[in-house]
Amino acid sequence: MTEQAATDGLARQLIAARRWAGITQEQLAGLSTVSVRAIRDLEQGRVRHPRRETLRLLADAMRLGDVRRAALELAVEGAPADSVMRDAFGAELAPPPEPLRRMVGRSEELRALTRLLATEHERLLTVVGIAGVGKTRLAQEAALLMHTRDRMPVLWVDMRTAVTAPASGTVRSPRAALAGWARSLAVGGPGLDELASVIGDRAALMVLDGHDAVPRLAPQLLELLHGCERLKVLITAREPHRTPGNRLLPLAPLPLPAPEPSADAASPLPGQSLTAGEPAVELMLSYVGHMRPDLLPTDSVVRTVARVCHALDAVPRAMESAASWLLLHSLEELLRIARTRPLDLVDDATLSDMNEEGLGALLAAAVGRLDDTQATLLGDLGALADGWTAEQASAVLAVPAATVAREVHALMLRGLVRRLPATGEGASRFGVLNLVRGLAADRAEAAARQSAALVH
Repeated sequence: MTEQAATDGLARQLIAARRWAGITQEQLAGLSTVSVRAIRDLEQGRVRHPRRETLRLLADAMRLGDVRRAALELAVEGAPADSVMRDAFGAELAPPPEPLRRMVGRSEELRALTRLLATEHERLLTVVGIAGVGKTRLAQEAALLMHTRDRMPVLWVDMRTAVTAPASGTVRSPRAALAGWARSLAVGGPGLDELASVIGDRAALMVLDGHDAVPRLAPQLLELLHGCERLKVLITAREPHRTPGNRLLPLAPLPLPAPEPSADAASPLPGQSLTAGEPAVELMLSYVGHMRPDLLPTDSVVRTVARVCHALDAVPRAMESAASWLLLHSLEELLRIARTRPLDLVDDATLSDMNEEGLGALLAAAVGRLDDTQATLLGDLGALADGWTAEQASAVLAVPAATVAREVHALMLRGLVRRLPATGEGASRFGVLNLVRGLAADRAEAAARQSAALVH
């Protein structure tokens, strides 16, 4: 690209940005402290080497988003913004984040998710489940498989990360700009036409990780799917998005360890591991081993770890946080607390330093968002022994069977109720998560007080 072509490209980008902002040259001068003459010279292509600080002031004054700001910065560098953005979204340059740990116990869920992503007709999918269950890790593994196996570019967007302007004198990378652009579009912001032009007709995957802010997806996201016919969007969320065409994939906690054998049952064969086929126990043992290398995986330790997994519902984040408390408690003390006060273990001490919302607060928020009918039913179900069927719950609680079925279904989508392992060919059996029993009881009591106050 010649120097004059780069200058002309900057002029076009600046004019387009100012028109997008809906302001005149005089208004831009007043907002940016850059003179009208300097702005006019830039827009007429008279400035060969503009100062980066000048472009930053103009971008700030026009409140440009990531992509428009990046286009200006790339124009200063003499790079054609359109081609740079498209190159940044190529398969070689757009992988998902590299996993830091291997995934444990999600092979069936991964197979189901990647099978759907590989089909032609499923293009909008949401992995939904309770906080800490492993939605991000599953999406990461699926995106990595699609990227490596199918050479599919992946635009990974962390919806919990705020968009920040680049520091003065730095150029935001095109990939970072694209992620900021997609984040804005996902919540109803601008950028539909530009993002569609970058993705075009190529097969691509966009992952919106932690898209929990809105109950219904933005129309702009659906328009992007209509415009880019080979784009697929994968979302992770704590609650389902009520959007037509959105395929929901509920993610339950890891399978609970098998019940302990009775005293007269046969002992394991020599060399047979008690953790065989038990991903929750395997994962918890890895956490225990990191925190307490002195705790060898003897039969006694493994049995106690399995009981802790049961008490914590085999929720990976809860188990990891609980293991961190082994610095203070013995394994037996950890089990006692997990059975009586499980929420005391689900947040480790580092959260206050990281300014991160803890699992306990996220679980309380999930229960708090229930309506009074769901909250009352969840509290009543939590008082039942695990293993109830919908018909049994209906009879014991004197609630119509259709109401129980509908609300239990909704509670399962939110991850507050789980299906228990089948014991035969009878009806499905369920249980309320131990982690939310106390929260559910408190919420149901509050709903009852509120209802009584309205009556009086």
